[in-house]
Amino acid sequence: MFRTHTCGELRISDVNKQVTLAGWVQRSRKMGGMTFIDLRDRYGITQLVFNEEVDAALCESANRLGREFVIQITGTVNERFSKNTNIPTGDIEIIVSELNVLNAALTPPFTIEDNTDGGDDIRMKYRYLDLRRPSVRKNLELRHKMTIEVRRYLDSQGFIEVETPVLVGSTPEGARDFVVPSRMNPGQFYALPQSPQTLKQLLMVSGFDRYFQIAKCFRDEDLRADRQPEFTQIDCEMSFVEQDDIINLFEGMTKYLFKEIRGVELEGQFQRMAWADAMKYYGSDKPDLRFGMKFVELMDVLQGHGFSVFDNAAYIGGICAEGAAHYTRKQLDALTEFVKRPQIGAKGMVYARIEEDGTVKSSVDKFYTQEVLQKMKEAFGAKPGDLILILSGDDAMKTRKQLCELRLEMGNQLGLRDKNTFACLWVVDFPMFEWSEQENRLMAMHHPFTHPKDEDIDLLDTDPAAVRADAYDMVINGVEVGGGSIRIHDPKLQAKMFEILGFTPEKAEEQFGFLMNAFKYGAPPHGGLAYGLDRWVSLFAGLDSIRDCIAFPKNNSGRDVMLDAPAALDPSQLDELNLIVDIKE
Repeated sequence: MFRTHTCGELRISDVNKQVTLAGWVQRSRKMGGMTFIDLRDRYGITQLVFNEEVDAALCESANRLGREFVIQITGTVNERFSKNTNIPTGDIEIIVSELNVLNAALTPPFTIEDNTDGGDDIRMKYRYLDLRRPSVRKNLELRHKMTIEVRRYLDSQGFIEVETPVLVGSTPEGARDFVVPSRMNPGQFYALPQSPQTLKQLLMVSGFDRYFQIAKCFRDEDLRADRQPEFTQIDCEMSFVEQDDIINLFEGMTKYLFKEIRGVELEGQFQRMAWADAMKYYGSDKPDLRFGMKFVELMDVLQGHGFSVFDNAAYIGGICAEGAAHYTRKQLDALTEFVKRPQIGAKGMVYARIEEDGTVKSSVDKFYTQEVLQKMKEAFGAKPGDLILILSGDDAMKTRKQLCELRLEMGNQLGLRDKNTFACLWVVDFPMFEWSEQENRLMAMHHPFTHPKDEDIDLLDTDPAAVRADAYDMVINGVEVGGGSIRIHDPKLQAKMFEILGFTPEKAEEQFGFLMNAFKYGAPPHGGLAYGLDRWVSLFAGLDSIRDCIAFPKNNSGRDVMLDAPAALDPSQLDELNLIVDIKE
């Protein structure tokens, strides 16, 4: 046996016990005739002691150990003279009597510590070393605990876990697919699933009324902090349910996870907000409600006073940053440059301070009387010491999104986005369709199988753009952690949906005939939801990127720099697949 105990479990009650430990050398310190080594394994760190006066040869062997050597020791637990309160085993040390080097190690390219000296690129290349760091390992331990609790909760609610295929057919809607050539079917391709959407619907037709799966999903899209080419969903579907049934059950799951994982009790029902209100007041379908700064529209107040920027705008709106009137001109200029960045795209920013005597001082004072500025102050409910920031533009939706970025930036600067505070809400009543300039047609905002709200079904023939979907997203702290919808189960309504989306009957049959045919054999009303496991773990761990809670993630270019993937195929493999690679200039 390589060990009888782990490095993290020994305590003062184990003094005088003989133990065997195995792990990695974290660090070594030589002090006079004594050598101290910190031994690390998955469970913690224990200090080892070698005494030159007791065993000179053993001490010399310890002095030759390098960082990350894999060793096994046997020794006696001793009370530590100088306690280390930073680690659980800080009361004890091991007086070593035997040392066995299991494997020597090269000096690692960065320190295996929480505060490492390795940058992102080098740590991604040597991810197997990065995973030895306690801070990274804790993220995966949290992920493990979450999957256990998810399964426990869903099992208690009568769900059955069913695996669905990873090699499926390509779908024309949504993000780009990753495709896989078929050797046995030349010229034909599988796709990796963006989600098990149609498969879980078929399970409902099959009579599995409560399904779930912790499913790998794949999307070939540009990456950002909360996206990876492959990600994991807690995928769920239910039969004989309405929207409230699903929301209530998964709100319960959210409260359960917060209590079991974070020890946080969430009281009362979560807020529900219509998509239209989310966009109107926050400029986002995933608003961060940990702080205020709700948008105030100012068209009636600020137009028609000779300031052409506002007079010619289609939208004027602003936020009130409480207590931020102390911002200097330099800080305000920096905010102006922030909103003018290409990725945000505003042309400028107007600001107004509320002075201690209640007067308003703005960057456009020469265009507005104090009477008008006071009306603006009243619209915000602003108080002395507050700062008002205003954007305008010729596209209302675009300007609201710019104002959203400004609001989030102010939330960051004022310390209002505490990672240990949680604001949960449901965003509901999404539009059924959105217009695609690229495709020059209506596209499904979620997917083609989403059920329209019953009261809007008649609008499918007269005004499809006005139809709302029976769809819902769970948003926490400005992050969409999950979403879903009631599905269409009527073949005629599904055919109508395909027609609006521009599918010919032949194309719809080719792409989704299997689903349409299944519905003809008795499909129950059904709906579902998928939580993003990576995003949940990231939220609970307080991370800025989901990459840090995935064992082997891709970088921002979608590459695995450790495995050097993707890579070119050997010509013989291409021949087997009947493929010729012709890269366009």
